[in-house]
Amino acid sequence: MMIITQKITSLAYEIHDGMFRKDEELTSSQRGLAVRRMPSLLEYLSYTCNFMGILAGPLCSYRDYIIFIEGRAQHRAQPSPSGKEEMPCERAEPSPNIAVIQKLLICGLSLLFHLTISKTLSVEYNIDERFQATASWPTKVVYLYVSLLAARPKYYFAWTLADAINNAAGFGFRGYDENGTARWDLISNLRIQQIEMSTSFKMFLDNWNIQTALWLKRVCYERASLSPTIQTFILSAIWHGVYPGYYLTFLTGVVMTLAARAMRNNFRHYFIEPPQLKLLYDVLTWIMTQIAISYTVVPFVLLSIKPSFMFYSSWYYCLHIAGILILLLLPVKKTQRGKTTHENVQLSPSRKFDERENSLGQNSFSTTNNVCNQNQEIASRHSSLKQ
Repeated sequence: MMIITQKITSLAYEIHDGMFRKDEELTSSQRGLAVRRMPSLLEYLSYTCNFMGILAGPLCSYRDYIIFIEGRAQHRAQPSPSGKEEMPCERAEPSPNIAVIQKLLICGLSLLFHLTISKTLSVEYNIDERFQATASWPTKVVYLYVSLLAARPKYYFAWTLADAINNAAGFGFRGYDENGTARWDLISNLRIQQIEMSTSFKMFLDNWNIQTALWLKRVCYERASLSPTIQTFILSAIWHGVYPGYYLTFLTGVVMTLAARAMRNNFRHYFIEPPQLKLLYDVLTWIMTQIAISYTVVPFVLLSIKPSFMFYSSWYYCLHIAGILILLLLPVKKTQRGKTTHENVQLSPSRKFDERENSLGQNSFSTTNNVCNQNQEIASRHSSLKQ
């Protein structure tokens, strides 16, 4: 039901953007996914109930799904050496076999890890009375990180298997990279390496449950005029379910996200040069990010409110307090869309570096694929005119 709910709302917004809003009112991602006509009943049911993703997803846009159904996915544009998109050209239909095998191997390793190591590193042990009474603070911090690290492979298994199933059916082809290699990550839901090596809260969220994050961005964050970050986290909590732990996690996530953004925008540009200083900064921010993520998601795993508060009280709510102090002490101001930026930060080398980092590995909702979709339509019109 969660996936179907996402698809229905996603399609509704795509139709609304395509039929009732002007192009200049839309962001580039909204413009690229806008649906210009009402789908038929068959198309609607096929999109919302297709067997490949009805249980574990991943979510895809209606436009990408129809391109796949109509057999136009293999004509996606390929970037030229200059970085611009070229017109799609005729190619042999790419094979998903290598991508599927690689993802199945990841599934096997994740399942093996979950059935062996994960069972011995229980998250619940973080609130064990004996552990809390006898363990030193470094031990508590290390075990918190390791126990949450061990809890992730079950998600890696489910999402990677769902991605492999879609790829095996031919869905998920994103186009070719600059080397002409086929890419099968159009609807991938996670990037494991980026998750485990995240040096910021945003980097972790951008690579975890990617399609749901993009859905939240389209239906809430880009449309909210007041506190979009807070509204998006609340919607995410409601969408996940009714367990109190979900709400504690996402409310804590609001504080952690805003505080991490404040720290990054205020201080990162001092640590870009020389490379040794940048490396030290990355190591420190990786440690801080992994601890903050682990601290934040403990209630998500514990689910109940009492053990969640037991955990936070055993840590004296230290990261909550630190996050609130950061937001109170660092200067912030509102921008047009209600996003927070910092008064003393301009487009420094660090900001440019961040934009370049964030531009890597974007998925079907990115501007690049919007251009691809537009080029596909142009190519189809040319072919129909020739006929």
